Amino acid sequence: MIALITGVSSGLGKDFAINLSNLGYDIILVARNKKKLEQVSKECKTKTFIEALDLSIPENCKKIFKKYKNIDLLINNAGFGEFGDFASSNLDSELEMIDLNIKAVHILTKLYLKQMIKKDSGRILNVASSAAFLPGPLMSTYYATKSYVFKLTTAIFEELRRIKSNVKVHVLCPGPVDTNFNDVAGVNFSMKSLSSNYVTSYALKKMFKNKLVIIPGFVNKLGALGSKILPLKFVLKVDYNIQKKKER
Repeated sequence: MIALITGVSSGLGKDFAINLSNLGYDIILVARNKKKLEQVSKECKTKTFIEALDLSIPENCKKIFKKYKNIDLLINNAGFGEFGDFASSNLDSELEMIDLNIKAVHILTKLYLKQMIKKDSGRILNVASSAAFLPGPLMSTYYATKSYVFKLTTAIFEELRRIKSNVKVHVLCPGPVDTNFNDVAGVNFSMKSLSSNYVTSYALKKMFKNKLVIIPGFVNKLGALGSKILPLKFVLKVDYNIQKKKER
């Protein structure tokens, strides 16, 4: 069994790699930082393959697929966020975020999905966020990218169901996780973060039970429900106030 995981240099990606290696998967480790990938590789018990690539460049996504076509599990985990109001935030950084959080996920999901459908087996786990359920003022681009990942994955699920495919897709929607995401995004979460190991272990357990939408933590489940039943303008006000508290 072979798993390809993006964004493996730390946090969720690293713990996904270690947990899956413990389950007997060989791991293809993909991230920008080669040294960090080598460190993760040392913590894996099974065979690993290191690919130090920037997936915000679409051609690199295609290179990965051409090199490793036959995999059993794809985990699209690479991504980042930034804090700030939309009018004054950096456009180039936002476009890079869209390239990584959306384009890379889209390309890898499409290429590997086609391959998996042909052999009628395989899984794809796309890492979104509880942000997928909310509008996200002050982090609007990041929230929008995670909403894209959520909607893309759930739509694919229905398409696969209609053709009675054995390929499985899943979307992980965690809330705050204790990773370096905060430092990159420039925020401090006001609510308690879940540990990365807990989130990945929970996600894998639910994935192997064929759960489509995976939401770790009771508070996050409650938030997802609230976003569906409460008026949008009320949700916007609450969400803004929560976001404002993250500001450093």
